[in-house]
Amino acid sequence: MSSNTISLVLFACFAFGLPVWAMQTNQFDGRNIHGCTGECYERWKEQTGGVVMLAEAKAAAKAAASPAELGQATYAGCVACHGAQGEGGVGPRLAGQSGTDIATKLLQYQAGETIGSQSALMWSQAAQLSSKDIDNLAAFIESLE
Repeated sequence: MSSNTISLVLFACFAFGLPVWAMQTNQFDGRNIHGCTGECYERWKEQTGGVVMLAEAKAAAKAAASPAELGQATYAGCVACHGAQGEGGVGPRLAGQSGTDIATKLLQYQAGETIGSQSALMWSQAAQLSSKDIDNLAAFIESLE
């Protein structure tokens, strides 16, 4: 076999073998992720209601959350530059700004407009937000003092 063929075979083994191995291995302790079966699984289902019940509970909690609560989750992507409480840092202070101002600026960033010296950083961040995300984020930031 040529070295190209050997390289191709090794690459194929790695490319297909690694994902299969990764799906079967718990990244924390190396045990098989399917270790809870039989009685163990049935106890887990009794305690939690199972995967479907957990998903329904998560969806119900999201539906009952206020815009500010939903915006808080979205704000996690803002913390590095704007601070945990909107106090500023690399980016400007957001706390104390109105929700309308925040939403307007995010829409301007989405449109590629330059607002300040760090606009280029915000263009990609704002591009990821839906209009609902912007409304929720604005509600959360407005709640910061």
